[in-house]
Amino acid sequence: MKKLLAALTVALLATVSIGAHAKEWSTIRFGVDASYPPFESKGSDGKLVGFDIDLGNEICTRLKAKCVWVENDFDGMIPALKAKKFDGVLSSMSMTPARAEQIAFSSKLFNTPTRLVTKKGSGVLPTADSLKGKTVGVEQGTIQETYAKTYWEPKGTKVVPYQNQDQVYADLLSGRLDASLQDAVEAELGFLKTPRGAGYEFAGKELVDAKVLGNGAGIGLRKEDTDLKTQIDGAIASIIKDGTYKKIEKKYFDFDVYGK
Repeated sequence: MKKLLAALTVALLATVSIGAHAKEWSTIRFGVDASYPPFESKGSDGKLVGFDIDLGNEICTRLKAKCVWVENDFDGMIPALKAKKFDGVLSSMSMTPARAEQIAFSSKLFNTPTRLVTKKGSGVLPTADSLKGKTVGVEQGTIQETYAKTYWEPKGTKVVPYQNQDQVYADLLSGRLDASLQDAVEAELGFLKTPRGAGYEFAGKELVDAKVLGNGAGIGLRKEDTDLKTQIDGAIASIIKDGTYKKIEKKYFDFDVYGK
């Protein structure tokens, strides 16, 4: 009898433990900085649009969860995630070793390069020697800010961080900046191919540095939310497998944005 009671007690405690730790993700809140078209921005009606937004909404649909989008400055994304202001960062966040020390990441969503933008004919190149004495704008908290401050600032480049990418372009256009460093796809589709970017171009080749620039973008998650990561990874895999990823991709890009 005692053995039976002991077994029942263990089973009951296990059930309570599982119930206490399991969470029903009927609503998933994603943090987003809506200043990075075509990945995330606001349409003329004020609604959030973009590749990341479509992917996030599709993930929620497959998980039978309600998607809630919470706008936040990019440089405050990780602290806000940890403070449970939202459940995931879905805002073109590159997966770097430094960030992986603080948070977990989903499976890869895409992989795009980093490039420098300058005025046409400036002759400026993305090297420490060429940028010595120049002023480069970056968005706060991005891998591009880390790269510029790691490799260029110590050699005499003035690196100026901004709260969002729109502010970077505004100062580039006004002449306060000699160049801007950002995601190449965002720069091409969100600036260079628009009327305001007509007098500007990419300078030199794309930058490669796995340690600082990472190997693709994913959804930032709290390390303890392993169940949410498992569910999101499963949804991403199914979106890719059944061709939905390609359909969404074609709305925004005429090339493979998933990358290697």
